Amino acid sequence: MTEIILFIAPGSCSRVPTIALEEIGVPFETRVVRFMAGEHRGAAYRQYNPKGKVPALVIDGEALTENVAIAGYLNERFPDAGLLPAVSGPLDRARQTADLCFCAATLHPIVTRIRLPAMFATPEATPAVYERASLAMRDYFDMIETRLADGAWWYGDAWSVMDAYLYWVFWRVEGADFDVSRYPHFTRHARAMESRPAVQRALEREAVATAQLKEEGLVFVPPSVKAPA
Repeated sequence: MTEIILFIAPGSCSRVPTIALEEIGVPFETRVVRFMAGEHRGAAYRQYNPKGKVPALVIDGEALTENVAIAGYLNERFPDAGLLPAVSGPLDRARQTADLCFCAATLHPIVTRIRLPAMFATPEATPAVYERASLAMRDYFDMIETRLADGAWWYGDAWSVMDAYLYWVFWRVEGADFDVSRYPHFTRHARAMESRPAVQRALEREAVATAQLKEEGLVFVPPSVKAPA
């Protein structure tokens, strides 16, 4: 039997492969990386992800990192799960990869600046980081809103792992006072995601992990930036 381990941190983008694996329906284990204890810097974890980030997927001892790569691998490994729509050729597949890269390389860095602006600026400049990131995100949310107006999911009637990534983006900024009221289609999409049993199971895994971290006193606390003397 294939052994599948997914290293996660509650609330992080490791939610994307967690949802994907729940949608596939294959048994897997989630292991929490305790960032506040420095586990991401330790040799035990860095043997799987030398970058010290989550997620890291380990299948039968072989590690894979980065959400785009993990999504593509899981789609090929479990083709019947429908993580991505069927394609007619390499160009269509490349376009799907480009969509996932849009989430990982374009949206994700902006999410971090909205959610954790103090990581990128002094306290005096933190509001400006948040505002500029929010302005940039509005442009992309406008584009996503237009696309979702034409169907339930990113690819129309077909759910995909792209929807899992978009949901995580929406959830992260919604929880950081980013105004989502002007995006009714994207909001509908997020609520539809939360009604899916696989998503509910993924969120329950995170809830268990969060409770464990609270008990250990290791819930993630964003780094602060001291003002210059």
